[in-house]
Amino acid sequence: MNKVTMSGNDGLWARIRAALGRPDAHVPAYGQAAIAQNPNKKPRHAQRIDDELRRGWTYCAERNVSLCVMTLEFDLYAAYFAAYGRESVEQALGALEGTVTPLLPRDSYRCLRHGRAGFVLVMPDMPALMARELASRIAAAIRQLGLVNRESHAGQVTMSTGIAVTNPQGKFERVVLEQANDAVKKAQRRGIARLEVVDLRGRDEKRRKAA
Repeated sequence: MNKVTMSGNDGLWARIRAALGRPDAHVPAYGQAAIAQNPNKKPRHAQRIDDELRRGWTYCAERNVSLCVMTLEFDLYAAYFAAYGRESVEQALGALEGTVTPLLPRDSYRCLRHGRAGFVLVMPDMPALMARELASRIAAAIRQLGLVNRESHAGQVTMSTGIAVTNPQGKFERVVLEQANDAVKKAQRRGIARLEVVDLRGRDEKRRKAA
């Protein structure tokens, strides 16, 4: 039986490997920081969202149509994570993604992972009213899915929704995503399975006239 040294750097990493159940796990040498090879590179999910947002912005600006961004966030995520663990969270998110995706009205729309426990939908040429109706259908489908969550008074997993709509013009801006993120946080402050909508089109027009 291998003896584990209980002092010094080698002993520290041996104990960490043993705790992780990965005796051959690679660990950094003493004094080396465990950093990404390219610290400026965005996480994969964030990059996909950024790419979709840029494409959507360009498409809408060229055609003078609206761009809707919808964010969906797992309600009571921290409590669910503490009670059920990461594996259950990932399984739930997989089931939720599989529920949302078939409801998207166009093949070009994608349900993209966003943050720790959410999704974002970038929807070019989507009227605000239709986005509201889509949010309602998604909420109903999630209720029907019925994933158990004992940490919620609803007894099941729910998601809150934020929608932001804008008329893209000129240089690409991320404000529509930022506003959708703010909207879903506001919705969650009001409860669970809530919807908050932000229409930026009036603000955009006033800002352009002022400029």
